[in-house]
Amino acid sequence: MTNPALGILLHAIGGFAAGSFYAPLKKVRQWSWESYWLVMGLAAWFVAPWGVALLTTPDLFGVLAASFGRAWALCILFGILWGVGNLTFGLSVRYLGMALGYSVALGFCMVFGTLVPPIARGEIGTVLSTTSGIVILGGVILCLGGIGLCGWAGISKERELTEEEKRAAVSEFALGKGFAVAAIAGILSACFAFGLAAGKPIAELAIAHGASPIYSNNAVLVVVLTGGLISNVIWCVFLNVRNRSFKDYVTGPATKQTLNYILSALAGVIWYGQFFFYGMGTTKLGEKFDFSSWSIHMAFIIVFSNLWGIAFHEWRGTSQRTKSLVWGGIFTLIVSTMVIGGGNYLSSP
Repeated sequence: MTNPALGILLHAIGGFAAGSFYAPLKKVRQWSWESYWLVMGLAAWFVAPWGVALLTTPDLFGVLAASFGRAWALCILFGILWGVGNLTFGLSVRYLGMALGYSVALGFCMVFGTLVPPIARGEIGTVLSTTSGIVILGGVILCLGGIGLCGWAGISKERELTEEEKRAAVSEFALGKGFAVAAIAGILSACFAFGLAAGKPIAELAIAHGASPIYSNNAVLVVVLTGGLISNVIWCVFLNVRNRSFKDYVTGPATKQTLNYILSALAGVIWYGQFFFYGMGTTKLGEKFDFSSWSIHMAFIIVFSNLWGIAFHEWRGTSQRTKSLVWGGIFTLIVSTMVIGGGNYLSSP
């Protein structure tokens, strides 16, 4: 049964998780990026999804065996592509900070992940022919406006701060490199939405085997995230070899090592939370305009990542005008989720 208000609330919780997962990683000390990213990834893309799926999907292995084939292949392929985007996404945060890095990368991700599925299915005409569909697309456009305001704030920050001030907030700040990486990250990260769409047969089988519809996407996440795990593990191990950073996992004071493992694993569990709640939120918005879930998800991620950016003083030293742009972007994004939710409510029977 559809319930747009509950769907938006679940997406908000997922957006908070996605916008917050990087915070524990900022506290990891004396580990290379590839080391803490790998530990985080094992928790996010293997331990958490399998644990949740086993708890919420009766006969999980039977569901996965029965769905083996085209759905699996597409889910893993899109998962691998998303994994590449996820790797570059981590770099975009590294070069731009949480606020600007999330805004640019997820702006691209939102556009591609929201609009490509209905266009590919030949449904964009149907969307434009209904009042609810037009309202939803209006919300997507409003979401883009909010992302644009956040990006504008980032450009304003670049102009206002000295190099020393930029690096005091983000140690490896590099606007040009960061924007390029963020664009690639956003486009490839949209493949996660395609993977979830390709996994609908798996979700339907999960329901047929007794899973509650609200948890039906948990079985799909296991397959999609397997693809993401493959690409991330290959790249991180390659960097471990190239940078001789395997020592990160075993050297140093026991207290520091334990804390680094805990922080990295915590970041992974928080990261997984985004799609756990995203999957539930999608079921509550209904299937007619399910593509709109991606916009809502992206909007909330950007809202919370910018709030974390403010908390970490990434905008310290900027003018009141720049800070106003940030808050204006956050407000616009919140309003966009309400508009999209209203469109889904209009489409409800």
